[in-house]
Amino acid sequence: MIKINQKIYDLEIASHSFEAFHQEKIKKLKLSDYKGQWLILIFYPADFTFVCPTELEEAAHYYQEFKKLGAEVLSISTDTVFVHKAWHDYSPAIRKIKFPMVADPTGRLSKEFGTYIEEEGVSFRGTFILDPDGKLTAYEMHHNSIGRSAEELLRKLHAAVFVREHEGEVCPASWKPGKKTLKPSLNLVGKI
Repeated sequence: MIKINQKIYDLEIASHSFEAFHQEKIKKLKLSDYKGQWLILIFYPADFTFVCPTELEEAAHYYQEFKKLGAEVLSISTDTVFVHKAWHDYSPAIRKIKFPMVADPTGRLSKEFGTYIEEEGVSFRGTFILDPDGKLTAYEMHHNSIGRSAEELLRKLHAAVFVREHEGEVCPASWKPGKKTLKPSLNLVGKI
């Protein structure tokens, strides 16, 4: 499994190509295509399910906010690009998606990121934020019966961008842009 601060662009998986349904086309992509920008990977179990469309619709709602912070979003399931297209054409919620919908039918990406459920052939709900250097800065994993919050994901991205741009500062719990940050030092020990 990928670990915090691990650079994915140093791994073989970064140069592995995969298919995605995006802008009414099937495209070949690689994780290394996103070097130099923030990247958010949203793994989910399967198309035509119950919780998944609520999460992806919410991610679509915040997509322009992610883009403003220099991030691309990729949703990833073990379905094929043809299933992604059919779901996109059929579901009003999924039709709102403007980001690439990645096909991982062999589970290769899911296995690399530690989200793959071998006995089911699907992924857990895993979310990964990679910085422009390909370093993993945040991730979360959910049981498939629990949906994620795209609003919280956006908050985490804001914090990750802030920390990268303001060396020596850290973001406390529930930090949002404009709120106070901390500068770790011995003077703060025991005073928070």
